[in-house]
Amino acid sequence: LPWQIEVLADGGSRVFGLTLAHSTLGDARVRFGIDVEIAVIAAPGEPGSLEAYYNNITAGLLMGKMILAADLDRETVRRLRERAAKTGYMTGTTKKFILHRDDLALAWRAPIAGITFIPVASLDEATVLGRFGVPAERIRIDERAEHFLYPEKGLDLILDSKGKEVLQYVAPRQFARLREPLIKVAPVTTGP
Repeated sequence: LPWQIEVLADGGSRVFGLTLAHSTLGDARVRFGIDVEIAVIAAPGEPGSLEAYYNNITAGLLMGKMILAADLDRETVRRLRERAAKTGYMTGTTKKFILHRDDLALAWRAPIAGITFIPVASLDEATVLGRFGVPAERIRIDERAEHFLYPEKGLDLILDSKGKEVLQYVAPRQFARLREPLIKVAPVTTGP
């Protein structure tokens, strides 16, 4: 389940049966099945990142969408983009570069840097606090979205009063990757 996060002694974590920074996209494919899209996703002016996308997975009793971000260096991502078999648009100007079949073996060996889970079921504040505990910090971005930050678990849970909740997982030792962009744009920061 999304709240079953095992924190490891090396500063890593294990969630959904995957160890962040150690398990590979191929490990996720074995665990969740072959019904997955894998591509480099890039907004204009960005190098992009290799991602695997599951439109429908079951995590315990919860169903949802899952995005797995690979840990690859910029040069490798650039080569994957250049060799893409097909390019298309996702939303607006964000592009999706479908990998060349010769690059799939490399992609499946890539370690997982982060996991994003978007549950079908809506979560409310009481459920979040009951399942995940009191966050170390709460950052409200606007009137509808608030980030519940759990650095010790490597989790940023976005509670959205008018949309879907988003759970972002990284190894706890890499939590600054999730928090730092929020501090730059957040109008209000509150404690637990």
